[in-house]
Amino acid sequence: MYKHLLVPLDGSSLAEVALPYAAYIAEQGQATVTLIHVIESNPPQTVHGVAHLTNAAAAQRYLDEVAARAFPAGIRIERHVHTSEVSEVARSIVEHAGEFKPDLIVMCTHGSSGLRDWLFGSIAQQVVSMGDTSVLLIPPTTNTVNPPFACHRILVPLDGDAAHEQSILVAVDFAKMCRSEVHLLMVVPTLDSLTGQRAAASRMLPSATAELLNMTEQQAVEYLHGQVTQAPPSDITISTEVSRGDPAKTIVNTARETHTDLIVLCTHGKSGMDAFWQGSVAPKVSSQSDVPLLLVRVRSES
Repeated sequence: MYKHLLVPLDGSSLAEVALPYAAYIAEQGQATVTLIHVIESNPPQTVHGVAHLTNAAAAQRYLDEVAARAFPAGIRIERHVHTSEVSEVARSIVEHAGEFKPDLIVMCTHGSSGLRDWLFGSIAQQVVSMGDTSVLLIPPTTNTVNPPFACHRILVPLDGDAAHEQSILVAVDFAKMCRSEVHLLMVVPTLDSLTGQRAAASRMLPSATAELLNMTEQQAVEYLHGQVTQAPPSDITISTEVSRGDPAKTIVNTARETHTDLIVLCTHGKSGMDAFWQGSVAPKVSSQSDVPLLLVRVRSES
């Protein structure tokens, strides 16, 4: 499934949170891992509390050390230091993704400011928007030692848009690789969680809107049942759930309550439940959840 992983590192322990996840996927799928460090122009003296890697030799020694301690024997580890100083590290990582053609980019959801939303906007979303590259976002942790990762349960939120059903195929393939379960979730808004034009309409016609949402809930049940029926034959267990509420909050709560190890989301939405995708669910989930988020770039049929 994933045969080449790209892991950007800045020398900090926060960025290294991504390493156990990359190691697990690489071992399960026998993938090659490329560790990358980009030399930044006019960098701060420290990054996340540690000395900033400002020269190529130090960065190369660091990547060599990470490769030796963070990955099991037998995994092919490549290292790349971008020695030409750049002012936009995010853009440089995007360009390297285009050059190396990884199947997956694994990174922690933190930025130079320490804000998780910064990274999502500046790096992860740019990488996803380049093409078919998926991005695995790992939430930061306060643990001094990064625990090993294992994937037993995968959560796949859906909105009824056929384009977003690609996340099911990705999740099933990942589940086969890791011998895990897949849980499909569809969130139908409640009256108080509607936004935009739908919220305005609900205030004018509350009874009609409530009835419409109830009809949508039944349609969601039937939709998820159809997705299970149409899933490729396998021995993977696929369960379904329809919930009511705010989409992002419901996804986060469901992930916690079901002990989810991985959330899989498509990053492009046009139609379907407007409150789901136009409400920027992916960055909200990324900022609120402690569960890794795998962002799947929707592939155009044209």
